[in-house]
Amino acid sequence: MRELGEFALIERINRGRVQAASVLLGPGDDAALVAAPDGRFVVTTDMLVQDRHFRLDWSSPEDIGRKAIAQNAADVVAMGAWPSAFVVALGCPADTSLDVIDGLTEGMWAEATRAGASIAGGDLVRSRDLVISVTAFGDLRGRAAITRAGARVGDTVAVAGRLGWSGAGLAILTAGAESGDFAEALAAHRVPQPPYPAVLDALDVNGLNALTDVSDGLLADLGHIAQSSSVAIDLDSAALRDPALERLAAQMDADAAQWILTGGEDHAFAGTWSPDCDLPAGWVPIGRVCAGHGVTVDGAPRPGSAGWESFGGAGSAGASQPR
Repeated sequence: MRELGEFALIERINRGRVQAASVLLGPGDDAALVAAPDGRFVVTTDMLVQDRHFRLDWSSPEDIGRKAIAQNAADVVAMGAWPSAFVVALGCPADTSLDVIDGLTEGMWAEATRAGASIAGGDLVRSRDLVISVTAFGDLRGRAAITRAGARVGDTVAVAGRLGWSGAGLAILTAGAESGDFAEALAAHRVPQPPYPAVLDALDVNGLNALTDVSDGLLADLGHIAQSSSVAIDLDSAALRDPALERLAAQMDADAAQWILTGGEDHAFAGTWSPDCDLPAGWVPIGRVCAGHGVTVDGAPRPGSAGWESFGGAGSAGASQPR
């Protein structure tokens, strides 16, 4: 980085990149210009800090770049919007290898493309540690946003995507057990795969009343829906079972249910659907919305933490669950 310099690096990052149609003006001016066809856009931002949210000895730069985009794209999709553009701010030490920057760039562009968008611009600064901050924009295409506040008593709670696999991958890395038959879980932790089409292809189906992505843990994120909607949610433990994850947990002397309920970072989608609605492809029922408050499993509260909390005592890339 020190040898190449800021402006040469910006040119290197953007060389040969093709912007999505939603980006009317990309890098090269004072700011980007992004289309908002219906007069609104969804916007979200998330930050990743080295050794808090990722470790370079656990994940490749490309993996980290993909995760940085995926967690923001999932937030946009969880509002019922199509990702349209990303803006990335990167802080790094002056002695950062260009291989690291190239890997981050490739990963970010790969995931942005998978989400149907592109990287419209950003910023570069010198910092003590590697820090990645992503802002994502989304297009509602004339529809109402799907928020956490729409759940209704009687709704079916359903999930699209896998749960618990990222938490399993973190447990494997923390235990230093990478040499086992754990490639699937490690990949799930390093590069989440939000099932964007499961939401976007279902937006023409009436009945999706509330929606969130599972970033902090299923219990925690459904707790946000319950609180915002002034309802209770009861989960069916049998519907949440994953035999493959249970076999992996047995090898680790761990509890697969704990990974599923509190693991976080899978970036699956959890939503509540009207009871008379046929669930679209990719959605699996896991519970129901009831009168009351809070989230229960088989009618009973589950003790302990519900998931990740940024300023809690535990939770880091080297200890417990990074976000």
